[in-house]
Order: sequence, then C-alpha cells, then structure tokens
Amino acid sequence: MKIVTVEQMLELERRSAAAGSPPEVLMENAGLAVAKGVGEFLGNIIGRSILVLVGPGNNGGDGLVAARHLHDWGAKVHLYLIKRKTQTDKNFALDMERGIAWTDAACDKGLSIFDKVLSSADMVIDALFGTGKIRPLEGTVKQILERVSAAKESRPGLNILAIDLPSGLDANTGAADPACLAADLTITLGYPKVGLFKFPGAARLGRLEIADIGIPAYLAEGINVELITTEAVRAMLPPRPLDANKGSFGRLLVVAGSINYIGAAYLACEGAMRVGTGLVTLATPKSLQPVLAGKLVEATYIPLPESEPGIIGKEAAPLVREQHAGYDATLLGCGLGQHPATVQFLRELLFDGQHSSRQSGGWGTIDYRLSTDMVVDADGLNILSQIPQWWQMLPGKAVLTPHPGEMSRLVGNPVAEIQKDRLEAARKAAVEWKQTVVLKGAHTVVASSDGQVRISGAANPGLASAGTGDVLSGVIAGLLAQGLRPFDAASCGVYLHAMAGELVRAEIGDTGMVAGDLLPRLPLAIKRINSSWT
Repeated sequence: MKIVTVEQMLELERRSAAAGSPPEVLMENAGLAVAKGVGEFLGNIIGRSILVLVGPGNNGGDGLVAARHLHDWGAKVHLYLIKRKTQTDKNFALDMERGIAWTDAACDKGLSIFDKVLSSADMVIDALFGTGKIRPLEGTVKQILERVSAAKESRPGLNILAIDLPSGLDANTGAADPACLAADLTITLGYPKVGLFKFPGAARLGRLEIADIGIPAYLAEGINVELITTEAVRAMLPPRPLDANKGSFGRLLVVAGSINYIGAAYLACEGAMRVGTGLVTLATPKSLQPVLAGKLVEATYIPLPESEPGIIGKEAAPLVREQHAGYDATLLGCGLGQHPATVQFLRELLFDGQHSSRQSGGWGTIDYRLSTDMVVDADGLNILSQIPQWWQMLPGKAVLTPHPGEMSRLVGNPVAEIQKDRLEAARKAAVEWKQTVVLKGAHTVVASSDGQVRISGAANPGLASAGTGDVLSGVIAGLLAQGLRPFDAASCGVYLHAMAGELVRAEIGDTGMVAGDLLPRLPLAIKRINSSWT
C-alpha cells in the first residue's frame, strides 16, 4: 500500500480522470466507503443521529455523498454547511430530494442550531477540509470544532469520524492546528498520506482505515514510500517446507551481552528463535554463559575471552571470525556495553580483519572480516558512531536499527531534528551509508539503500520499555538468517514485532507490558498473518 504526499495524491487524481475515473466517480466511491465505515463502526445505524460538517471543497462533497447513503439506510442525518455553494451542487441536490435536514452556518446566529443538533448527535462527521492548503483554523470553523471537542469531553460516547483526515491536520508534515479534532475513526481516501504517520497529527486519527475509491493501482507504481501491510508481509515470509531440517531455516550468530545487560542477549536470541530460525548461537562473555544457558536452553554457545568478568576482551575477535563462516547472518551489539575493551573488540571484528598473506603467485590480501549479512543494534551502533566514515569500511550488507538517540549520534544531528522528519532522516542515512536503516519509534521507518521507504502503521506505548528493541533486532536477524534480503527482513521484523505488541495490548493493555511478553506472541503473529487470507 503506497503512502503519498498531497502533491502525489493530486497527480494520481488527475491521472485517474484521464484513465476514465473522473472526480465525480471518485467522490461517489469515497462517500459510499465512508458511509459503510460509519455502519461498521456504529453497528445498527437505523435512527442514529449523525451530524455532518460540510466544507466548501471536495471533502465536503464526500460528506454529502456519505450523508445520502446514511439517510437511505435509516440514519437521522443533519448537514451543517460552512461556506458551501449549493446552487449547482448535484450531491447537495440529491440530499435535498431526500428531505435531509440542513443548516447554513452563515444563517445560524450564535451557532444555536448547531449546538442543539450537536447535543443529540451520536456521531459527528468531519468533512470540512481535506488535503488542500493548510491555513490556521479561525472564525466559525474554529468555534464549531472547539464545540465538538468540548462536547466529546463532556460526553465521551459521542463518536467523531474524519473523512480523509481531521480538518486542520497537515497531510504532508503531520502538523495539527490547535482546533483540529481528535477523531475516533479516520477513513482516508485512496491512499494514506504521509502526514498521517507523523506526530503530533498521528495522535488525532483514532483508528485509521484506508478506503479504495477506484484509482487504478498501476498509477501509483512509481511511488517509493509504502505502508507495511499484512498482505505484503505474508508474501515475504520464508517458506516452511515439510521436509525441512534446522539447516533449512538458517543459522544465526549473535554477539551480545555484558555484565550489566545480560537480559539483552537472551531477548535477542529468543526473538530470533521465535520467528523460526533453525539454529541460534550466542557468543557472549564466558562468565555469563552459565547464567544464560539456564534460561536460554535451545541456543548453542561460544564463550568469549574476557577483559574482566562479564566484559568481552579484544582477543575475542579472532575467535568470532573463525566461527562466523558457518552462519548465514550475524547480530551484533545487544547489551555489549561500551567498555574500552569491547570497543576494541568490535573495531577489530568489523574493520581490522584484512591481513597480507603469502599466496601462489605472490603476496595478497585475505579479508577475515565478517562476510555474512548482519544486524547492528544498540551498543554496536554507539561504537560505530565513534568511528569516522565507518560506513565506508563496514563489510557486507547490514541492517542498522537505531532509536532516535542512537540515530542522533550516528548522523550528528539533534534528536528533535531527526524526529521532525523521521522518514527523510532514515532515507537520507540509508542512501548515504548504502545499508538498510530501521529508525525505531512510533510508526517505525524502514529505509533501503536505494531510497525506498516502508512505514509501520503501529504506534504502541507498551513497546516503549527496556528490551523491546533487543527482541526486534533478534527478529530481524532471524529472518535475515532464513534468507530474506535485508530490506524485507527489516520490514517483516518490524511488522511482526508490532503485531506481537498489539496481541499483548489486547490481552493486558499497554501499561506494564515488558519485552518478554512479546516472545510467545511472535509465532502467534506469524500464524495470524498466514491464516488471514483476504
């Protein structure tokens, strides 16, 4: 599912008209989709009181079409028009043929009629402004929206539905006017707009649904920003043949853990196993191995030399290099810490593995650095940020999984600047570094080295707790070991991780959710994806 800018959406509508789907057809499809969405949201709509706020443009036209269908299905509809020219409006005329009640805001002194209708409404439909130019909400529009917000506060049972997006929300930037409504349901039309996944606007949507309004899909093929969907993930997940053995599902080497962060190693390894990885081996400080083995019984181990108890020593690098050739992917960084000896270990492992050697025909260079695809997370990223031009020396293909603070250190920009445009920050870094970047957070952004971007539709505060990032890294690394290309492994991993979080939230809520809660839900998420044929 493509995600578009305002400009791209306007171009799609123009090209759609040229292809045989003119604006009036798209509007009819949009209004019908909204009406169906209302029916599904409210259940039985017969006799339900619905107030439709109708603006001057196409968004208002969508509202008029929705009102007609809702009236025909038995709802009690009242249109409240703001600066709407009705003389040649065919959709308004169709509503009038049905005797639908209406009020022109210009004739409603003190908004007395509006207040009366609002007081008995079961739902308010915001069809004021769509994806056009955003200007500050003021005057009558501001007063109306503020009164709807006040009514919602005093009467929580009042439902608010936004057509395309809540009025006052910038569809490109996610900026929201102070008067912008907080909807319970937003039905966006054709394609989701990029601003719907940016805060603060993303917090105003409620549940987001995407309505197909008849724009031919081939028209959007050149757009390189996508929403990660169940259907897309299902197509990318690795197959599970009946005659498989553990080698069929990949071998993953995890280099993780230190005395202060023992749990990170466990969560990463378990995350990889829970998405079906055939064999997971944990390379960890030797004094931690007995502790972890009591909990992580399915993994195998490479106990590593220590500089002090629980801290990997620099002399561990040759041992890891010797072992890694038998693995399909490597995960580095979870809970490693930033002890000077660990920094030296990782530097040598990643960057100092080229050695001259005598070969037939003369001297040559053998590259002993890691040759597998890898995931680098947490302290692995913090250590990279200390090395100038590190991306020019990084061996092989990597998935880098920073949270905003780690991203700030990697690119040298303030966190606020990164958060202001997360999509562009991730895309720019991925292209420059020639690697896949996962910028974690609400609506996680996955960017590839060729400029493609995929966005998660999930925003779950329950995932804002220690260790959930280690689970995500393990999930991505496990999928990488099973043969997915880095961009697909990262996209699937982000989606599975988010779905596991939603399963936990549905059961216990988002307060008190811990990283370990995600682990048993990962197989359930895969099962749900594979069984949800649509």
